[in-house]
This record gives sequence, structure tokens and C-alpha cells, in this order.
Amino acid sequence: MAPNWLSEPLLELGKRWKQSVIVDNRPGAGGAQGAEAAAKSPPDGHTLLLASGSMFTVNPFIYRKLPYSIDSFEMITKVASGPMVVTVNAALPVKSLKELIVWAKNHPGVLHFASAGNGSQGHMAGESFADAAGIEMIHVPYKGEGPAYSDLMAGICEVAVANINTMVPLLKGDRLRALAVTSHERSVLLPNIPTAAEAGLPGFDFISWFGLMAPAGTAKSLSHRIYEDLRSALDQPGLKRYFQDLGMTPVLSEPGTLAQDIAREQAHWKTLIAKRGIHVK
Repeated sequence: MAPNWLSEPLLELGKRWKQSVIVDNRPGAGGAQGAEAAAKSPPDGHTLLLASGSMFTVNPFIYRKLPYSIDSFEMITKVASGPMVVTVNAALPVKSLKELIVWAKNHPGVLHFASAGNGSQGHMAGESFADAAGIEMIHVPYKGEGPAYSDLMAGICEVAVANINTMVPLLKGDRLRALAVTSHERSVLLPNIPTAAEAGLPGFDFISWFGLMAPAGTAKSLSHRIYEDLRSALDQPGLKRYFQDLGMTPVLSEPGTLAQDIAREQAHWKTLIAKRGIHVK
């Protein structure tokens, strides 16, 4: 289970294992459908979950009931991380992040921000941005990035804090405008776009990440082999270029630390979710 645009590391593992790898992308319910399918699979190493961090750091606090939990999986490692980009429909009369914040404060409750769904990284990046900027935006969840950004281009929604690799091709036309990236440093994909701190919102950053997991009960020896094979794969120049082209960075957690990282992030998101009253019926 993986986003199609992040499938290359898994395909590289397939080459090493001399097995075919099928990428089964199951959007919907903040990734819950894909996680449930993976969690119920036999713990034999043949089904893995490449999950967004928000599926484990956010979803437990916004969904009343989930068909999976952190205990449903053997946590293997983070795989990649990368920034988001604050993007607006070009018809919105703002040319910078500062102007967007001022416009939003002068028009409270008017802006709509699109995301790939409740609990998605785009959703939480938008909520984090609104909280840091002291503005209110109305969240509009979609079933995937495609329809969300189509409506952004159409002007049905005015704002998105989007995965940078997905957004960059859409910025080549004249319907969208990028205002800031959410990392501490500028992105090689958008070198002329300032960071949020440079654009007038110091202290705000949001880095999305994806992690590899196996169903609970998977043998430690098998999980260790997957980790080592993935580490070797990510050292390949071709994969390094692949991630660079996506505007992302390959990241491997130290063995056994991913669950701890998730627990730390959960504390942050639990507080923000309660503060902003985010929930899914």
C-alpha cells in the first residue's frame, strides 16, 4: 500500500527480492482503508504499508473509531520526508504570504482550503498554518489530491497547503500561485519561493513524512531484513535523484525508534486538534 508517486523504493526492493511488487493505492478515510487492509494481511512480509505520518499521529484524535492502531503494525522505519507549499488560486488578490494572512483576517471565514481528506497531511498542514497565522479557513476534504487540486485550480477552493511534488507541475500554468514552502530551507523544486519564515511567519514549519510498516506479528528477523534492504536501496544514486526530483529527502529512522517518534508527535497533534475543535463525524 503506497502513494503511487512514492512507489519507487518498493519497486527497488522487489528487484532485490526478485519478486513482483504491486502498489495498491487506497485513498479514503485518511488512509484508514489501506491501513485496515494491510493490518489484516498475514504477517509474512508479502504485504507492507507505506503510510503517511498523519495516519498514526493525527487520525487517532479526529476519528471516533479506526480499524487499526499503532499496535496493528510492526514499525520498520521512516522512508522519506519533505515540505509542503502554501498555494492559492491566482484569482485571489494576494501575492505573498503576508498578504494572504492580512486578507484572511480582513475576510474571516471566507477562505476555503482543500486537502486530500480528513486527517491527511494537507489537512493538518492547513490547520497548522491557520493556527500559526491566527486566521480562520474552512476545510474542504476531498477523496485524494487530484480532485482537491482540480477544485483549487477552478477557484472552488482558494487555498491549499499541498505536497510539493504534486503541486509543482500544476504551478506551470497561470491558475495557481505558490507563496511559501513550509521547511526551514527553500526547496530545490521551487528555489524562488521563500520559506514561511522568510515570508513573514517565523516559527512555522511543517514537514510531511512517510513510513514503512508490516502487519503486527511479522518476525523481527524479517522486519530487520526489510530495513537493511531498504537502507541499501536508498543509497543508490538513482533513488537519491528520484527523491530529489520529488523535492523530498530519504530518511531512515534508527531501528526501533519510529514508534517513539510517533508518540512524541501525537502529543503535539492532540493539543492542536483539541484547540481547533477538529473532528470527523
